[in-house]
Amino acid sequence: MGIFTAFVLALAWHLEAETGSDDEDPVRNPSPDPMPAEGADEPTPSPPASMTARERLLATASAYVRLTKPRLMWLLCLVAAAAMALAAGPQLSLRTVLLTLGGGVLAIGSSGTFNHVLERDVDKRMDRTSDRPIATHQIPVRNAMSFGVALAVASLALFWLVNPLAAALGLAAILFYSVIYTLVLKPNTVQNTVLGGAAGALPALIGWAAVEGAIGLPGLVLAGVIFLWTPAHFYNLALAYKDDYEAGGFPMMPVVRGETVTRKHIVYYLGATLVASGVLAALTSLGALYSLTSAALGAVFLWAVVRLHREQTEQAAFRAFHASNAYLGALLLAVVVDALVL
Repeated sequence: MGIFTAFVLALAWHLEAETGSDDEDPVRNPSPDPMPAEGADEPTPSPPASMTARERLLATASAYVRLTKPRLMWLLCLVAAAAMALAAGPQLSLRTVLLTLGGGVLAIGSSGTFNHVLERDVDKRMDRTSDRPIATHQIPVRNAMSFGVALAVASLALFWLVNPLAAALGLAAILFYSVIYTLVLKPNTVQNTVLGGAAGALPALIGWAAVEGAIGLPGLVLAGVIFLWTPAHFYNLALAYKDDYEAGGFPMMPVVRGETVTRKHIVYYLGATLVASGVLAALTSLGALYSLTSAALGAVFLWAVVRLHREQTEQAAFRAFHASNAYLGALLLAVVVDALVL
């Protein structure tokens, strides 16, 4: 691991020297466009007269589903599942799995809904988010808040049926993402992505606590893998949407420090993620499947990041972004299979 760490540091410095640009002029204090006047919320637009009642119902249901950010659910639930599998092994009960993952889905939906509500004005300034249901007034703010609260209450009820610690961690996850990350970290610090990784790491602690009723060292290390993976993953998206984040006034790494520094940090955090995954193998009984998956998919992820340094295009950033998803998804699946079956 020491040799690998030295290699990663040398690679990051080499790529920065070889592919970095001295012409970058990062915007250190991004100035967003003027925000819409407060209280100027437009009324909810009436659906086209040509829409049938069934079509209007489906459109409204689809809008509420979008509030929950369903694309985040599969990976975060897989994090919790991996933690439960590590903690319990083949003795993992179906009741614990269903209650924990059910509570997790509802907690993610609640957090996503609150995020949509709190960022509705900023969403209107960004191409990527301008069509969100609250930004387009498809769903009234009051209704969205009620929906988010209902999801949070249902989530905590399911977690409480597991044990009080799982419920407490579930509440912490909702509050951290909805309040700390959305209102404090994301708009105010360039380290928002790094610190915000705690939101993605909490499902690992929830999964472990659901089985053990306490937080164990392997659960903490798995949470550390997710925490370190988050910048290596999300900085690729920040590069692809740099102009959009600048328009929204968010101090993302590419906006504040420039693209060269961001690419170098991706290598740093990728290396740290791979080392942390090795530590997890050393602390648990995970075997060959986990090790081979981490090495093979980690190599693919590293290859995509090196290509990003060489090409410096939006397409390369998305390639590295998808490689990061593939790495973590495959790694977590390997944890589940290795712990429950092999």
